[in-house]
Amino acid sequence: MFMSKKLKDITLGLTAVFSLAMIAGCGSQSSNTENSSSSQKSFKIGIVQLVEHNALDAANKGFVEGLKERGYEEGKNLTIDHQNAQADQSNLQNIAQRFVNDKVDLICAIATPAAQTVANLTKDIPIVGTAITDYEGAKLVASNKEPKGNVTGTSDMNPIKEQIDLLMKIAPNAKTIGTIYCSSEVNSEVQVNAMKEYAESKGLKVEVATISTVNDIQQAAQSLVGKVDILYEPTDNIIASAMPTLAAITDPAKKAIICGEPNMVKAGGLATYGIDYYKLGIQTGQMAADILDGKAKPESMAIEMAKDLKITINKKNAASLGITIPDELLKDADIVE
Repeated sequence: MFMSKKLKDITLGLTAVFSLAMIAGCGSQSSNTENSSSSQKSFKIGIVQLVEHNALDAANKGFVEGLKERGYEEGKNLTIDHQNAQADQSNLQNIAQRFVNDKVDLICAIATPAAQTVANLTKDIPIVGTAITDYEGAKLVASNKEPKGNVTGTSDMNPIKEQIDLLMKIAPNAKTIGTIYCSSEVNSEVQVNAMKEYAESKGLKVEVATISTVNDIQQAAQSLVGKVDILYEPTDNIIASAMPTLAAITDPAKKAIICGEPNMVKAGGLATYGIDYYKLGIQTGQMAADILDGKAKPESMAIEMAKDLKITINKKNAASLGITIPDELLKDADIVE
C-alpha cells in the first residue's frame, strides 16, 4: 500500500522529532549522571602539624571544621591523613614525601617549617598553610597579595604594637623586656625584631635570648630573669609547646609573661591581645574548600590575615604574681581562672 506524498512527509517529520527527543533525553541523562558523579566525588588531603601544642591543635581542629561547614566531611566525601612531626625535621620530610607519593588532592601545613618542607617537595599539589606569620619572609610565596605558586593560607602575624601597649598598661613601671625564641624559627625572629623596634621607640630596653630546643629554655630563662622586669613571648612553637617549663622559672622570680596568643596564656602566661587559632583554622578550611570546589587556585589567592582578635587574661597567674589588672582591660577580656 502506497502513502500519499503529504502523509509520507508528515510521517518522516514525526520520526525525526521523535529521534531528536530520544537523543536529547539520552544527553540529559548523561549530563545528570555526570553532575551526580561530580557531587559525589571524594577527596584525599594530608594535614601535617609541626608539633603538638594548644594553638596548633586548635588550628588543626578549626581547619577540619571549616571544611565540614562547606560540605567536605571526613568519612563521607573526604579522607584525611592526620600527621604530627613532633618538631622533628626528619619526621616532617617523611610525612611530606608520603603525601606527595600518595598524590593527595591538597595539603594543609600547620606552622612555617611544615609548610617549607612540603613546598620544597611539590610544586603541583595545592598547599594551604596556617599558623604561619610571614609567608614572604619564609619564601613560601612571591608576595602575600599574589602568591604565584602552589602555596596560600592564613597568617597568624601578631598585633605586636597592641601587645606591647597591653604590656605597658599591665606593667607601667617596666623598663626592660626579656624575650626568648628559637633561632631556627624565621617567623619568631620577625616578631621579635618588630617587637624590639616598637618597644625601643617607647623607651623600653629589650634583652634577647635564643634557644635551639626545649632543653635550652630553663637556662635561657634563668639568664634573663635577673635582668628584666617582664617577658614578651612571640608565637614561637618551641616556647608555646613548653610554657609550663618557662613559667616554672619566671613565676618564682615574679616576672610576668605577655604572650603572642591565648593558648600560651592558658598554659601559664599572664595576658595577650591575640588570635583565636580555632577560628583561624576555620578560615583556612574555607580557603581549602574554595580550592576543592574549583573556585580558586593558590597562585591567585591572597594570604589572609586573622579576623578575630581578643584580650585574654590569666587571673590566677596575676594573683600569684601580685599584679592588679586594670578594670578597663578586664571588662572585655576572656578570663582564665
